[in-house]
Amino acid sequence: MNEFIWSELDDQAVVSARVLAMDSVQKVGNGHPGTAMSLAPMAYLLFQKWLRHDPTDPKWQGRDRFVLSNGHSSITLYIQLFLSGYAMELDDLKSFRTWESSTPGHPEFGHTQGVEATTGPLGTGLATAVGMAMDARYVRNLLDPNAPAGTSVFDHRIWVIAGDGCLQEGVTSEASSLAGHQQLGNLFVLYDDNHISIEGDTQVSFTEDVLARYRAYGWNVLHVDMQSNGSIDVTGLDQAISEAASKSDKPTLIRVRNIIGWPAPNLQNTGKIHGSALGEAEVAATKEILGVDATQTFQISEALLSHTRKVTQRGVAIHDNWNKSLENWSTANPTAALLYQRLLARELPIDWHASIPRFEPGTSVATRKASGDTINAIAGVLPELWGGSADLADSNLTSIEHGNSFLPGNSEMPNANPGGRIIHYGIREFAMACAMNGMALGGITRPFAGTFLVFSDFMRGAVRLSALMNIPATYVWTHDSIGLGEDGPTHQPVEHLWALRAIPNLHVIRPADANETATAWRLILEANHPAGICLSRQNLPVIASAATSDVSKVGKGAYVISESSGEIAVILIATGSEVSLALAAQTTLERSGVSTRVVSAPCLEWFDNQSADYRESVLPSEVTARVSVEAGISQGWWKYVGTAGRCISLEHFGASAGAEKLYEEFGITSEAIVAAAQEILN
Repeated sequence: MNEFIWSELDDQAVVSARVLAMDSVQKVGNGHPGTAMSLAPMAYLLFQKWLRHDPTDPKWQGRDRFVLSNGHSSITLYIQLFLSGYAMELDDLKSFRTWESSTPGHPEFGHTQGVEATTGPLGTGLATAVGMAMDARYVRNLLDPNAPAGTSVFDHRIWVIAGDGCLQEGVTSEASSLAGHQQLGNLFVLYDDNHISIEGDTQVSFTEDVLARYRAYGWNVLHVDMQSNGSIDVTGLDQAISEAASKSDKPTLIRVRNIIGWPAPNLQNTGKIHGSALGEAEVAATKEILGVDATQTFQISEALLSHTRKVTQRGVAIHDNWNKSLENWSTANPTAALLYQRLLARELPIDWHASIPRFEPGTSVATRKASGDTINAIAGVLPELWGGSADLADSNLTSIEHGNSFLPGNSEMPNANPGGRIIHYGIREFAMACAMNGMALGGITRPFAGTFLVFSDFMRGAVRLSALMNIPATYVWTHDSIGLGEDGPTHQPVEHLWALRAIPNLHVIRPADANETATAWRLILEANHPAGICLSRQNLPVIASAATSDVSKVGKGAYVISESSGEIAVILIATGSEVSLALAAQTTLERSGVSTRVVSAPCLEWFDNQSADYRESVLPSEVTARVSVEAGISQGWWKYVGTAGRCISLEHFGASAGAEKLYEEFGITSEAIVAAAQEILN
């Protein structure tokens, strides 16, 4: 990779990394020291020799990406960032896991320079890295498709450290199966096989042949045994990485045996050292074994730090050479270079939204169909837009026409293309969402992923991470209510809208009709924010209101879609397929002399972010007669309707029948809305 050659100083650096891990956890009194102690040689070798990175520019696009999937061992990463010369100092290690520190208990993207992804929920880091590898291939084929393998300025590798816990989680099975199928030769996973988890020896729960499983997935698999003393065999690991790096036809898993907490004399190879401070006596005894002054803490010499930070010099040199290659590529590919600059700036083309379709009032269109039409329209002007679904493309309507299937170049499937825009995730919802997070973290493309709304349960952990990282992952959730009909209660979401709205920082959008759907897509893409758009299976009337296509209105999250004839007596607030029911109820109420305002509320998060004055203008406080209408539980609606209001909702599971029958039987009708309004007023 570069001129790095392991020396005695590097042995000392590994000792220092082990000691810093012990000291950091001991000072705060909690954390996970054991894995960090035993992983020190692996992480150090990776950061010093194999990882292409520039600590002076953590966002350099040409860098390799590193993901610590077993994020509980975050101190492993922080120590390597410190030794490499990132914006991480000794005082940051001393403030590990404390208030406002840059070294939180698990790595957090956007919080600490050099952290590529938020990790901690075991397995999600590895699954996210699969998405990073997919994104790297897509970007390379979008911008530089004709370059020979390994020669493109956009070629880079994804490195992962994962543990036993990660490989026990089902999401890594989903993601690893997908990675093998996609032949992601730019993905390298170093598996820390120490046989210990919180409950002790993993023999109590995890005895499978991991390498055989990964061979079956289509991975290149290697094994590095530990040294006789229990430490990682650095020479053997270096050789294994070298062998893996020489191949590019499939992802690689390298199982690395070691002893957790080595060389702690009493706690190594136990569950206790996994998630607890060693205690002063054990720290002192371990330091003596390592030949370090047991009376000192956080000790590292300037000379040793100067040596480890030579990786910065090497990284800057690699970065400079990459810049020259980028200039040469830009000169040879001026059109692609302009596209690259636009994507890098996270900008959209001028008037790109002119391509967004408009739907004729008086017609009837399912919002999933309107979404599919919109995706295909904007895909023509936004090459960064790509995605797929969990084997539901024909139902979610997420396929980009003529976009080709994202598949390896040697695939025999029709329309296969390593840079295809249609991702076939298979029935792997959780891995799909994690992978989409990895794509969004790439910082250039705009990925989306589709499934039924009820199956958002399978992917919730990844959705939460999208929101936590605040990355532009877009979830396309169709079949959003009992309106999906005959499939019955197993497939009919009831509690899901409010369960998703409970996730901070996630925008949950349920458009009223086809035009509000198209407008919502524009707002999603302009916002660069995690969002889920919830869409109907059944046809809905295209509402005769210009407001549904008005970005300034829809973007407020809730707006007056139909005003009352006089002084407001009652306000009807509805989302999605129920907006047309509210409008029908308004007609009846107005005829009976009740001045009725109808509010469409496609996104309550957007509405809550508006000024108090705007919210008051839509829902004036003096009008306490309010009815919310949504085919799901009423849980959060009381915030908007108040104690005097009523909720037309569904507080139980659905049933198997046609949509119209279900709405009638469960009382989600315009007549029920009218009755609720009259009950309040009377």
